[in-house]
Amino acid sequence: MKILLLEDDLILNEIVEEFLIDLGYDVTVAYDGMQASEIIYDEQFDLLILDVNVPNMTGFEFLKSLRENNITTPAIFTTSLDSVDDVEEGFNSGADDYLKKPFELKELELRINNIKRLLHMEDDELVIGENLKFNTKLNFIDNDSIKTKLPLKEAQILKYLLNNTNRCVSQDELSSNIWSYEDSPTSSTIRTYIKNIRKIVGDEYIETIKGVGYRFNKK
Repeated sequence: MKILLLEDDLILNEIVEEFLIDLGYDVTVAYDGMQASEIIYDEQFDLLILDVNVPNMTGFEFLKSLRENNITTPAIFTTSLDSVDDVEEGFNSGADDYLKKPFELKELELRINNIKRLLHMEDDELVIGENLKFNTKLNFIDNDSIKTKLPLKEAQILKYLLNNTNRCVSQDELSSNIWSYEDSPTSSTIRTYIKNIRKIVGDEYIETIKGVGYRFNKK
């Protein structure tokens, strides 16, 4: 699991980074909002841990800009701003959780684990349908014990659609959350990937919403 940590306090940044690394996470750190903005479009992350009062661009502004660009990576705010209005602004900016400073590192771990549980980020095997499963660690489809390996991009798209089951996902959202900014695919490229996935899991699972995107309909 890859985490972007935005925290301008050098000591706290180092403490949290070491704690997350000890838990087995791959951590990239940023010290201000503009630096985080540059990083987010070059790398793919599974979780964002964001301080709010950071230089150049606040955590609220940073996350709001991501959501406006269809980047849905789950995010936890860690901040000393603790009024009801602050918490409301945090969630309105697109946060999945809000952790008030000072906090125990164990509490941060619990919040991360809860997000992983809610979004099925821990599951190595996702159930698609009867006798049809997707191993997200090894990237293969198990169809009644017949295993088919998926190429990386098809696996990433399928996992994203599965994590957003029964919700329409636009091509822009797929592009923003799976590809880096410089490597954005064309619409025809995404259609080709979807076509390849359908050949393996079946046409009935992935519905094309004309002019909008795709929806994974779980049986």
